Amino acid sequence: MSDRYWTTLPGRLRLARAVCGLLTAGLLLLLSMAATGASTTWDETAHRDMPRTISATQLNLALNDMDAQTANILLSSGDPGTGKGRLEESYTEANGFYRDAQETISRSLRSLAAASEGDPATEATVVGLTDDFAHYQETVGRALENDSRAGGKDAAREDYRTATDLITGRLLPEARRLVEANDAVYERQYAAARGDLEVQRTIEAVLGVLLVAALVLLQVHLARRFQRVLNPGLIAATLCAVVAVVCGAQLLTLTPRPDEGGPPGLLRLRHRTVAVEGDRLRRQRGREPPPPGPRPPHDVRAVFLDKSHQLYGIAGAGLDTYDAKLDATWAVYRKDHNDKRFTGEYRRELDNITFAGERAAAGKTVDAYAVYQRDDRTFRRLVAEGRTEEATVFCMHERGAALVGGPPHGWADG
Repeated sequence: MSDRYWTTLPGRLRLARAVCGLLTAGLLLLLSMAATGASTTWDETAHRDMPRTISATQLNLALNDMDAQTANILLSSGDPGTGKGRLEESYTEANGFYRDAQETISRSLRSLAAASEGDPATEATVVGLTDDFAHYQETVGRALENDSRAGGKDAAREDYRTATDLITGRLLPEARRLVEANDAVYERQYAAARGDLEVQRTIEAVLGVLLVAALVLLQVHLARRFQRVLNPGLIAATLCAVVAVVCGAQLLTLTPRPDEGGPPGLLRLRHRTVAVEGDRLRRQRGREPPPPGPRPPHDVRAVFLDKSHQLYGIAGAGLDTYDAKLDATWAVYRKDHNDKRFTGEYRRELDNITFAGERAAAGKTVDAYAVYQRDDRTFRRLVAEGRTEEATVFCMHERGAALVGGPPHGWADG
């Protein structure tokens, strides 16, 4: 009975309808589940992991900037106790930037503390950072107090060295660990989401092909059986199925990560974090005598060069040849975007151009970075010539400071 039933035309039509219905239901169910899962994953990333990573990166940047502004305050404050010879504009500006950085650090620590609930390791790191930051502020406060009294310049300088050692030895490494830990979580979630979507995209393609094939075969069968060339209903269903498959494939295409094209918010922050640390060390260069006792002098030239290569790496370039090689390699890239004779974070960004206008924006950033490097050499020359006051003013108002050494205005929106 069953065999005879499926051999009849109505039976075969019912079977075809059932197959098409099941394939359609399976395709719609898959797309619905995939959309819900992707939305949940990206919401978790956007509202939990991304803010944690951004807060940690902002913290790293602001710590560097706060320490640099402390040095600027001490350098522009004039004679201890009297304020005679104070560079008023530079002194006021440095104090304002210092307070901005201080507020950013406090805000970032609060955000990280709230976001780290339930994660004992991260909670412990945030608590340690908070305690160390309080100690740092206390030491800086003592340095500024000593700088305000007669004969306190040496004590202020020593307190500043202590504060800088705390920044370099504890606060910055802890902040970097937070960035790396949160970035690792993001990378794992991204890899897992990519794997899930690849599987779902494969299943979606199989179901879509089967559905379209079933509809086409049914169209052919009806055309032969009833001597009709086309069936309007089946044509409409087939077109809808094709559109659904194409749209589903686009839905299941993974959105690029922040460091793989698009407005590179996190990447831009990472650029500035690396550069500002070099800037902080650069600003200390020539301003204080070698530390007393067995403490070895800080080779800020080597550290600054290393940070420069992290941003825009040039093989074999030292401080005396870096500018010329930067200009030469960048000019070559301007003529041929496939000829990249440099490495580093800027190379990473230029290798992942995705959106309209992104290459032009990245190019402007590298142009500004080249200006910054040239300004650094000017600052070195002024210090070497003993023109300390002129060097201090130039350092705080140089054109390149807008790229990596300026206040943190606006970068929270990057």
